[in-house]
Order: sequence, then C-alpha cells, then structure tokens
Amino acid sequence: MISGKLPKIFYGGDYNPEQWDESTHQEDLRMFKLAGIDIATINVFSWALNQPDEVTYHFEWLDQTINRLYNNGVYICLATSTAAHPSWMAKKYPDILRVDSDGRKRKFGGRQNSCPNSPTYRKYAERMARKLAERYKDHPAILVWHVSNEYGGECYCDGCAAAFRVWLKQRYGTLQKLNRVWNTAFWGHTFYDWDEIVPPSNLSEHWGDNKSNFQGISLDYSRFNSDSNLECYLLEYNAIKEIIPNSIITTNLMGFYKPLDYQKWAKYMDIVSWDSYPELTTPVSYTAMTHDLMRGLKDGDPFMLMEQTPSQQNWQPYNSLKRPGVMRLWSYQAVARGADTVMFFQLRRSVGACEKYHGAVIEHAGHENTRVFREVAELGRELNQLGDSLLDSRVESKVAIVFDWDNWWAIEKSSGPTIALKYVDEVHKYYAALFHRNIQVDLISVDADMSKYDIVIAPVLYMVKPGFADKLEQFVKSGGTFLTTFFSGIVNENDLVTLGGYPGELRSMLGIWVEEIDALFPDQQNHIVMKQQVGSLQGEYSCGLLCDLLHREGADVIAEYGDDFYQGMPVLTRNKFGNGEAWYVASSPEPSFLDGLLDYLCTNKGISPVLHTPKGVEVSQRTKNGTQFIFVMNHNISAEAVDLGDLNAYDLLAEEKLSGTIEIAGRGVRILAVASE
Repeated sequence: MISGKLPKIFYGGDYNPEQWDESTHQEDLRMFKLAGIDIATINVFSWALNQPDEVTYHFEWLDQTINRLYNNGVYICLATSTAAHPSWMAKKYPDILRVDSDGRKRKFGGRQNSCPNSPTYRKYAERMARKLAERYKDHPAILVWHVSNEYGGECYCDGCAAAFRVWLKQRYGTLQKLNRVWNTAFWGHTFYDWDEIVPPSNLSEHWGDNKSNFQGISLDYSRFNSDSNLECYLLEYNAIKEIIPNSIITTNLMGFYKPLDYQKWAKYMDIVSWDSYPELTTPVSYTAMTHDLMRGLKDGDPFMLMEQTPSQQNWQPYNSLKRPGVMRLWSYQAVARGADTVMFFQLRRSVGACEKYHGAVIEHAGHENTRVFREVAELGRELNQLGDSLLDSRVESKVAIVFDWDNWWAIEKSSGPTIALKYVDEVHKYYAALFHRNIQVDLISVDADMSKYDIVIAPVLYMVKPGFADKLEQFVKSGGTFLTTFFSGIVNENDLVTLGGYPGELRSMLGIWVEEIDALFPDQQNHIVMKQQVGSLQGEYSCGLLCDLLHREGADVIAEYGDDFYQGMPVLTRNKFGNGEAWYVASSPEPSFLDGLLDYLCTNKGISPVLHTPKGVEVSQRTKNGTQFIFVMNHNISAEAVDLGDLNAYDLLAEEKLSGTIEIAGRGVRILAVASE
C-alpha cells in the first residue's frame, strides 16, 4: 500500500504549477500547510512542456517542482503526462489522431485524443514513462506513479481496423470459427478473408444509440478497444517497473465507465484509484455502490480516492455547489467504503480554458478566507488526528452482487426487447435495497471467489460465461442463496442464444423455464401478487420494464402476475437446490418489494445491519486487528438520533465514549471504534 511513508490517510490532489509563476508557487505552499495537504498529483498534462520536439526533453521545471513540494512536506503522485499528445506530434505523425464512429479524422485538440493503436503514440508514450522513471527512480518524494489520465474513448481508424483483425486472429484462430461465433450466415455476412472485416461503426453495423446489427462483432470491438487502451497503459507500466521494480503504479478510473473493462484492468494496477464526481441529485446509494465496485476490483483492497471536487464541477448541465458539510461527508463516505486517500481536483483553480470554473482548494480569490478552504483545512486537521488508525482496514461483507462489463456491453448493444433496460440501473435497485438497510455489499466479477458469501445476487445475468453456471450451482449446493432476475441466462460469451429455453444454463438450478418476454411501455405496469407471505412481503406490488412468462420446473411459486393475459403465471420463484436456494424475480419490481425480499433473504441467513438508523443515515464498517470502525453518516440536513444498541464505542473525531442513543448532526459524521470482545 502507499501508506508506508506517512502514518495517515494521504490528503491532497491534482496540482498544475506549470500554469503559475514562482510567487504563486510560494503562496500555494503556505496554503497547503494550512490545509494539511501532504500529496500532490503533478505532471498530468505536461507532455508538450516536457518534450518540445522529437529529441528534446525538458525536466528541469519538474525537478524544481518535486523538490519544492517535498521540502515542504508534500509527497508526489507523479503522472507520466501522456494523456494529451503535443501538437507537433499530431502535425508530423497523423496516425496518432483518432477517427470517430462516423469516419471523421480528428484534428489536434482536447485530451485522450490519441489512437491507442498508433505506433507513434505507443513509441513516445513508453519512452516518456521510461525517461521519467530513470530520472526519478531514487527520489524519496515519489509515492505513487500515475500512468496517463482517465483512459477512455474509441477509435475507428485504419490502424485500429488492422489491429482488430490481429486481435481476432489471436482470439479465434480461424475464419471458420469466427464466422460461427458471429453468426455471419445472418444477412449474408460470411467472411472469406480477414481483410474483409471492418470495425463496427455508424458506417457499418451500428445505428441509433450504439445499437448493433451484429452484437457479436460489436461486443468483440468493445473488448478490443478496452484491450488496446490497456496495452498502452501496460507499455508505460512495464517501462516503469523495469527501472523501479517496487514502484506503486495506478491510473485513475471513472467508476461505472462503460468503454473499459476495469475488472480486467485492475489485474495490472498496484492500487486502484478513481475519480468520484456525483451530481447534487445523484443518490448517495449510487455513489456508495461505485466505491464498492472500485474496492471490489482488487478483492477488497483499499483504494485511492484520486479526484473529487471540493465545491463544484464544470462539465455537467447544472454545476451545483456542494452544500456546507457535504464535501467532508462525501469524503468520509469514500473512506468508509475503502479509500485510504482523500484527494481533489484541483488544488488551485485554473485561470483559463474549460476547467476555470471547476472547484479547487484554492479558489480564484487566492486566499484562505473562503468557505471551501476552511472546510478543506478542517478535514485536513481531522485526517491528521485520525493518524493511521483506519489505514489498511477492510470492509467485510457476506452479500455480493455480480457485475460484469461484457454483460453490460451485450445487454445495451441488443436490438431488443426494450430500449429502457439499463444494466447499471437494475444493479443499483438491488444494491439500494441493501444500502438502505446498512447491509455491507461487495461488487464482484464472475471470476471472484464466492465461497465467503452467504448471498450472491446477479441482476440481469443476460450473458453466462463458460463455467459460471457450474460455479453458481456449486455455490448454491453448498448452502448459498442465489438470486437472479428477468432476462438472465439468455446468451453465451459470444452473444449467441443458448437454445432449449431460457434461462439456458441456469434452468436446472432455478427450476423454471421462460417461454416469452413481454416489454412494457414506460406508462405500463403489471403487479406482483404474493401467494404466501415472505417476511414482510404480502399483498400486491407494481412491476414493469420486462415481464418473463415462465413455467415452474420444480421451483416453488411465491408470487404471480396480477394482470394481462399472463395473469396467474409465476413472477417470483424459489428453488431448493442442494443445501441452498435459487430465487428468480421475473420482472423489475417497485423498491418496497425489493426492500422486503432482501430483508427476508438476509434475515434468513443471519445477516444483520451494522446499525439500524433513520432514513438518510448511512452506515458502513471497516475492520482492522479486531477493531470495528463504524462510520455513521447523516445525509439529512437536520440532526438525527441513532441507537447503538449494546455497543460501547469511542468516537475518533469527537474523542469521546458513546453508548445508548447518540445524536449525529445534519450532514455530520461519527467514526466509532468498537473493540471485539
């Protein structure tokens, strides 16, 4: 981990001293000390400054910056500067410029504007990382290496087309196999030569909102694009590791970012880092879910909160200020769910261009007498007070939700059955039901070890990858509870339908057979009618989006549809399988139904909330050396009372012992240490 050099949660963020003069640098250092800043991410977009032509490199300014910061108690997260290529490079080597999905070649401009398969980009990016590693390999200030910045986007140039064909040859070996898995007999698409294959774009297979005529082709291009960007990252990663074997290397991820398979990327990251930018109206459960996803990328290891705004963002339609207390509250939410750093973009607000209205620790006013700076400084004081008590502690969960990028891509490239089906939204519905009950959840990949969980939930498991059905069966046979939903078990990893009836490979475990799938319009709904009471579930509940018309094959029918021609058909089933149970929810229910169902499943497995709290009060728990650290976070404006039950706790922030019923201020935070008996 990165905590070895300083026994506390690192606190800081992105800093762009190249945009400022010497007198401003000195003022920044003064204010960093006031705010408790002890880490700065630098050199993120300095490629043009570092390399004015093919053979010249200027690092003197970087030497001065690193030394100045380090001599004033600030460690360095050193970026490689390769997130935006220099203009001279685009002029001399046009292969570096991307081509969009409409076939238009870009000019120089923007950022993350390099073709990931450009020989020019790969050559000079790798060389830059190597030169930086050689120069700073022994510098004590360097805490972590930050490759590029927020990788993303797609390219459809001729270079990518050629690289795609190579990728396909490696994946499938022969055109015969490729034609089979892509089902190219459909619409006369049979390929007889590799060079006949072109990227799926708006000029070929795509239409509308990235919908595809051939999901198999488009799915593979998404995989290829993610892998191409990963190869660029690995060129820099390996160059640094070759020179500094014990270096800690990361790149900042972006939560639920669709184009890149972060579960694959995380295997090559020494520590996961990510940039958290919820809107004012983003449900706090969604932000929590994203933190849990980032934590789950490396099997629960602590992660870096690399970026958040101290006050407001600049790219959203309505860039609201964070209300007083919210920055602190959301910072602790990240820590509660596994962050071992709290960092901002940016430390000083830019004077020009598109980020001049993005919030910063040091605002345009240029002094410490601002609301934002006072809040930042107070949080810095608290993090120093906490010391190393929370570092390397872990979140322990008995419930897991399966999330899979391939599944996401495949679902939303589909030409049916409904445009309204959004994978992340359906996952969030189940997560939110657990979040509001203060049940800890891990978001895991299909490759994760499920044996440590009592309940595994896989909403909309449309794609069943090789071996995953067997893995789920073993989990349930061994006593686990598994829950999945409508539109599951439909296709294999190539987006080919598993014939013989839905839900395909899951059919035996679930004890059902799905005959048809009805898509409801946004203003339509059906109803779930409980046949028997399950926990608090009784009576009727609304449902919509999709409705599976299913038949039981051994499963118990817990609830039926209440409307339409399939009234009386099963909508909620439970199948005993080995020593466990497999549940199927055949439609998308209202929240109260999921609240009741997941409460029942958790109670049945002896999984209790960390604490029972009023609405709007979030609880998460980290554990270290036998001590539980319970974060109680009040997202309400007004104060709330929380009953600690039998717990005797010590509030690390207020430095007081607590028991019984406690009060937590509006937008307040308590961190309670409870020693195991």
